[in-house]
Parts: sequence; C-alpha cells; structure tokens
Amino acid sequence: MKHILIVLVVLLSFSVKAQNTEKLSKEINDEGIALYRSEMASWNGTDIFIENYKNRENIGGYFSYLDKDIPKCIFFSKDEKVIGTISFPANYNPKDAKLDLNERDFTLQETEYFTIRQNALKKIKNDTIFTVYKDTSFNIVPLIRNKVSKVYVLTGHSDGNVVVFGNDYLITFDHNNEVKNVEKLHNSMIVQKINDEKTGQTVSGVHSHVIENWQTITPTDICTLMLYQNFTGWEGYTTVSKKFVSIWNSNNNLVIMKTENFKSMSENILKNKKDKSQPEKGEQ
Repeated sequence: MKHILIVLVVLLSFSVKAQNTEKLSKEINDEGIALYRSEMASWNGTDIFIENYKNRENIGGYFSYLDKDIPKCIFFSKDEKVIGTISFPANYNPKDAKLDLNERDFTLQETEYFTIRQNALKKIKNDTIFTVYKDTSFNIVPLIRNKVSKVYVLTGHSDGNVVVFGNDYLITFDHNNEVKNVEKLHNSMIVQKINDEKTGQTVSGVHSHVIENWQTITPTDICTLMLYQNFTGWEGYTTVSKKFVSIWNSNNNLVIMKTENFKSMSENILKNKKDKSQPEKGEQ
C-alpha cells in the first residue's frame, strides 16, 4: 500500500507540472500570435498605404490592432488625424485588403493604442535601456489584451537575409496609460541568416535565454518565427535556459519543458538507441 501511495504522489506531481507548463505554453503562444497578427497587418499595410498615399510629409506614424478580430493598420497625420485605414482578411492577402483614405478622428479603441504608442516612443527616446544597433530600427507594437496595455519593441534589420531575435523590450502601462515598467526580453541581439552561403537553407535554429524573468521562449520569438516562416523554411526552433527548454514547430505548436525533464528524456532516448544497437547475447 505504501509503495502504491508513493507512485500515485509521483504521478500526480508530474501531472501538475505538465499542466503548469502547458498553461505557460498556451499563454506565450497566444501572446505571440497576437503580436504576429499586428505585425503582419503593419508589414502589408505599410506597403499598400505608401503606394496609394502621395503626401508623404503629412504622415505622422502608424500602428495596427484587431478590431473585432479584423486586423487593421491605420496611418495618422502629424496633427493626429487618421488618414488611412487598411483592413485585412484572415489570410492577410494584400489583394483582398480594403483601403480607406478618408480622413477621420480616432475611435475610442484607436485612441488607447495611439496613447500607449506615443508614450512608449517618448520612453524609448529617453531611457538608456534601449540600444539601437547598426543597420537596425525599432518596430513599436502596441497590444491591448485582457484589459492589459503593453507595447513590445522589436528590432528589424535592413539585411533581407537575416532574422533578428533579441534586442527586444516590453513596456507595460498603468490604468492611466502611463509607463509602469520597462524590461529587456533578451540579453543581446541574435542575428541568424536565412540562407547560409555554404550550406544553403537550414531546417531549424536555436538560441539561449539568460534573463531570469524570461527563461522560456518569448512572445516576440513566436512572432518573429511566424513572420519569417515562409522565408526561412524552418521546421522547428528551440530556446534553452537553465530552467526551461522551449520547442516550437512550423505548425505553430509550442512545447515547454523544464530543463531537467528535457535532459532526462534525452538521456533515456539515447540510452534506448544504444541498447537497441547492441547485439543480444548469443548473436554473432
């Protein structure tokens, strides 16, 4: 009876741990997908707007958001009027996008996004935590989910053959949309080539995380992987840290495991392979 109880306790403990990492995986993946949907609207929306709007000096900026699950990219003027609205279908096909160049005021929802975007921009200009590297620029991505206002800051590179992970930041806001906290999500900038000159296209990638509060794959990692998926052809991607191993695949499935569990599983797999490769006694 005692042994049965011990086994039950171990199984229950493992189940709870698995549920915790599954919940964490879902939260991070959902946030990453929301970031991707915003950035995808911005990528395509910028091209469409610039092609059709001729008064470039009047442009004050842009941002994207989900309006009742419809991805929208809006451009505003220097006097803070909306001068362009691009609405996208679920597939983000630019041919199916709807462009509206009528000038109008911000909606209440857009005012919230505009406010945190502008407050984030001020913080970026005045806080030394932000680093701009050569041939890069910041992409400011406001996000309001579950009544929480955030701005993610991602780094884009001018070289079309590279994917940038890291040099990204999270700015959170209080109920008055004032900056509450700023934090780095990666310790440095990681640049990975899409096509290697010697080996051609790779099938996967990996990088490590060392910041204590961001030991798992980040929502910005998920967003970047989704944005560049059609260019990289990566079938999977892994981030490793002292606490977690996060494994993403091209179907956008995410699995997060504790590092010790991952190591134990890997050792068992290797042991089983080794055992199978050894001839049984009596075999020649």
